[in-house]
Amino acid sequence: MSSPAPHRIVFANEKGGTGKSTTAVHVAIALAYQGARVAAVDLDPRQRTMHRYIENRSDTEAKRRISLPGVTCEVLENGTTDDLEALVARIGEGMDFVVFDTPGRDDELARHAATEADTLVTPMNDSFVDFDLIGQVEGESFKVKRLSFYAELIWEARLKRSRATIEQHRREMDWVVVRNRTGHVEARNMARIEQALTELSKRVGFRVAHGLSERVIYRELFPSGLTLLDKGQLGELGTSHLVARQELRNLIKSLNLPQPGKREPELELA
Repeated sequence: MSSPAPHRIVFANEKGGTGKSTTAVHVAIALAYQGARVAAVDLDPRQRTMHRYIENRSDTEAKRRISLPGVTCEVLENGTTDDLEALVARIGEGMDFVVFDTPGRDDELARHAATEADTLVTPMNDSFVDFDLIGQVEGESFKVKRLSFYAELIWEARLKRSRATIEQHRREMDWVVVRNRTGHVEARNMARIEQALTELSKRVGFRVAHGLSERVIYRELFPSGLTLLDKGQLGELGTSHLVARQELRNLIKSLNLPQPGKREPELELA
């Protein structure tokens, strides 16, 4: 009897600078801390941010002679969708989750990964520049006037998946729009974005979750490959670090990911 297919978590946004890779790495490591077996696919061979982060993590383990919960990560370069599926079949064997980090641009493989996601996570900054990825608003009332191409693509994929759920025993797709960096947004603009997101979520069917604020700590952690979860390796933590860790804890909970098999006790992040 074959093992069940791993749950696919895809971090996708055609705009860069939304904290996509940072969020993907932290979610993947959080799942590993919970005892899950996690593989990752970096679909951005130019930047390789997720892959480099995991490499830095391995280097730190070797230098400090420590062992940390980890993730198997590979980069797909210039492949086809068939190549991607072959890679997922290989590295996903026996895994609970496969996490995909996609490039901040329109890309065939990123589209394919998004439409095949079990959980699609779209991080966005709280600005109408980023909101434009999923919908366009009217200039004065800020009412949503039309869906974007990307939102229509995901809408069609979810309809197709809904039919396949019955016919092929596939999971429904859960689309989560994650609002990153909300702490630096002017209150009136934040309220307008929240109103537009609420309106659009009812039309398209995504959920909204609060993500990670823009903090220096995330940039500082990259060279070592450490995350906010590696408490024993971070030294004394300030208030901002503890707040950031709580944000991450809330995000993991809000993603409502499955709990396959017997797990270790839930990770205590606070």
